[in-house]
Amino acid sequence: VQLVESGGGLVQAGGSLRLSCESSGRTFSSYSMGWFRQAPGKEREFVACISWSGGTTYGPNSVKGRFTVSRDNAKKTVYLQMNSLKPEDTAVYYCAADLGSPGRVQDPRTYTFWGQGTQVTVSS
Repeated sequence: VQLVESGGGLVQAGGSLRLSCESSGRTFSSYSMGWFRQAPGKEREFVACISWSGGTTYGPNSVKGRFTVSRDNAKKTVYLQMNSLKPEDTAVYYCAADLGSPGRVQDPRTYTFWGQGTQVTVSS
């Protein structure tokens, strides 16, 4: 399974970006998909995930109400819509595929495949 993220870039505080993650997997609709981010000098942080059935879980309180995760199984793509961006959202954002691990969705070790990451930079 290959995952390719796109949609990152430089945006001013208060702006929006939509990240996309396209999968090459033939059974994409059966995966749960997660989004993580990693800022310089910090650990990788869980942002959001969406199950194969569309159920969603969000990470830090700081993203709730601003970020929305969704998926289009026909396009084998998962999205992360990010609104009202803040400088502290600056990080490399990664998508990841969970092929059915019993682990917690917030734990990076639960995920088997990872994308290469896309940089999001929010200027103040």
